[in-house]
Amino acid sequence: MSGNTFGSLFRVTTFGESHGQAIGVVIDGCPAGLFIDEGKVQHDLDRRRPGQSKITTQRKESDTVRFLSGIFEGKTTGAPLAAIIENEDQRSKDYHHIATQYRPSHADFTYQQKYGHRDYRGGGRSSARETAARVIAGSIAKQLLSGLGVEINAYVSQVGMLKLDESVPLDLSLTESNLVRCPDPETAKEMQALIESVKANGDTLGGIISCRITGCPVGLGEPAFDKLHADLGKAMLSINAVKGFEFGSGFAGVELLGSEHNDQFEASEGRVTTKTNHSGGIQGGISNGMPIYFRVAFKPVATLMKSQTSIDQKGNSVKLEGKGRHDPCVVPRAVPIVEAMAAIVLADHALRNRSAKC
Repeated sequence: MSGNTFGSLFRVTTFGESHGQAIGVVIDGCPAGLFIDEGKVQHDLDRRRPGQSKITTQRKESDTVRFLSGIFEGKTTGAPLAAIIENEDQRSKDYHHIATQYRPSHADFTYQQKYGHRDYRGGGRSSARETAARVIAGSIAKQLLSGLGVEINAYVSQVGMLKLDESVPLDLSLTESNLVRCPDPETAKEMQALIESVKANGDTLGGIISCRITGCPVGLGEPAFDKLHADLGKAMLSINAVKGFEFGSGFAGVELLGSEHNDQFEASEGRVTTKTNHSGGIQGGISNGMPIYFRVAFKPVATLMKSQTSIDQKGNSVKLEGKGRHDPCVVPRAVPIVEAMAAIVLADHALRNRSAKC
């Protein structure tokens, strides 16, 4: 299986399966001398881990990170950083019924056809549990970026048909104050009630995560194939259940005239800014110093606690009903994953930008 590595200079390789002994990550290219706060890494993992609330999967995993290499006396050595999380609460018997059957909208069929052999326990490598390894790498990337003044904040802006009003100023310090990770407490209550209602009916629903990046310096991104927004898009679309990505004005931009959409430049106190930010902080594939913002759409979780029609490996019609522990809505736990992948992209481009000019 190829395609397990992401990045050019800040290179992240993940490994492991949902019900294997452990999952982990190797980070190559992290500069030496970076102080690592392992507590911050664990904090980000705690935000993603299962079993954290009544609206998430009840699989009980501490997701305790253990660094194996690359850190000495609290600082990176320049050698590859390796870390693992041991799996503690596997219940593989919950998946025996799908050993020869294909769950609708899961990777069961495509994995079987591509590899001829698949780990059906929790989806194996296709499980979203793999994203815990990304969060480790993303947390390291955040600490690298903090020295540049970069701050990344993601939050839930939509669950099902319930939408947060993002046209008004938001207090992003409130994002972690509720189970849904929505910065508006009243909207968060409505979202939580909707998730609980859908869960009670054995169904699932999707949502949208918005992300804002401030403090990003001018010049990150390569102008041809490795545009900053192109790499952000690839990073987000590589996350399980993601079906859409838009940055800046996105699809809504087609409704504006060019005279309305153009971001006019102005200079103040030696700094160049734009009066508007329809570009989302990126122009020509390169960051322009304005806040970067984008939205990521997640489909409803595929595993339902109700009967669905499918087929087995011989083509016979079967009835499937989800077993085990699953999220009724993935977006609350996906917030730190979106932040992590954004951080990995920015850290990679920050290192690449060091060679842009003398």
